[in-house]
Amino acid sequence: MLELEQALRIILDGIQPLPCEIISISQAVQRILAQPIVAPSSLPAFDNSAMDGFAIRAVDSADASPMHPVSLRRAGLIAAGTPSQDAAEPQSCIRVFTGAPLPPGADAVVMQEDTTPDPQRSDGIQIREPVKPWENVRFKGEDIKQGEQVLSAGETVTPEKAGLLSALGLSHVTVHRRPIIALLATGSELVEPGAPLPPGKIYESNRLTLATLLPSLGAVPMVYPIIPDDQHSTQTALQKALSECDGVISTGGVSVGEKDYVKSSFEAIGGRLDFWKVAIKPGKPFVFGTWQNKSFFGLPGNPVSAFVTFLLLVRPAILRLQAAADLGMRSVPGLLGEPLANHGDRRHFMRVRMDREGKVTLAGTQASHILHSLARANGLVDVPPQTVLPAGSLVRVLSWSY
Repeated sequence: MLELEQALRIILDGIQPLPCEIISISQAVQRILAQPIVAPSSLPAFDNSAMDGFAIRAVDSADASPMHPVSLRRAGLIAAGTPSQDAAEPQSCIRVFTGAPLPPGADAVVMQEDTTPDPQRSDGIQIREPVKPWENVRFKGEDIKQGEQVLSAGETVTPEKAGLLSALGLSHVTVHRRPIIALLATGSELVEPGAPLPPGKIYESNRLTLATLLPSLGAVPMVYPIIPDDQHSTQTALQKALSECDGVISTGGVSVGEKDYVKSSFEAIGGRLDFWKVAIKPGKPFVFGTWQNKSFFGLPGNPVSAFVTFLLLVRPAILRLQAAADLGMRSVPGLLGEPLANHGDRRHFMRVRMDREGKVTLAGTQASHILHSLARANGLVDVPPQTVLPAGSLVRVLSWSY
């Protein structure tokens, strides 16, 4: 039985990233960059006004005050998106709007709120507050300079990053292809949701759960029909899924029962089993193997076990297929509101709920078939064997997000 870190190392060492493709920025969110992004231009691309107001030479406002305003001649107007055709000369100002290019000669912008029309002259503006040189000015390249690397290969494109790329004028990026992942469920007791439920049967839920997790990792789920408990059906389904997809996840049929056909069926079609059993709870009967350089993950059938082993062992593999730089789950600190006790001989990844203040409590009963506690949970806490973590302990909560 392997430790979690050993099992994960075996999985990741055998995975090669998928080929690259070029896609539009509008399609790039949740995709992983295959190449670094270098700014093709500066951001901003020119010195511009940060306010609606008047561009001036700062020295001309030095003596301004509410009681003794300084009067300047209004010499022009520059709107956003309009090239500067006027220059700021001594004792003059130019009307500018937010984002407008800073005119030559100007080194500051007076906010509109700090000015009033000059009652003595139709083209005059009174300034009631002095400004410092370069006040209310956005400098060329202040945000990003041309040629600067702004994103690294292996980063996931978020909505914020997509906006940055668009602001730099980029319309396409190079990413790794999205992996197509087959989802199989084995068990003659399983029934499709929505169908009548005969006595002794249960509704299948693992495929739907995993299918909702995969897109958040950049993968495309391919859901296959339920497989009955027999050797031929299991072999046929595995062969078809492996030939059509980049990887396969199955749930159920990986333990030691007489009706557990997954391991033998995988080997019968030429698959190589790399390991079986991981020293974690829930999720001990976890199978990993390879078939023609494709990964096969045999998850336990219990819904909680399937969910936890997916997060700990399959999720990093899905990200590695896309050459992601960060394979780990988000880990946040929390304070235990009650004790967490593990009296067993395996690490127990307990389902917990963390509130907005960081207080961590059990999400409910920790048995691997209890779906209610999984539905209430928003994180896992890794509790070592033979350990009691007392209330008030600082813990790290592994958090998933969709």
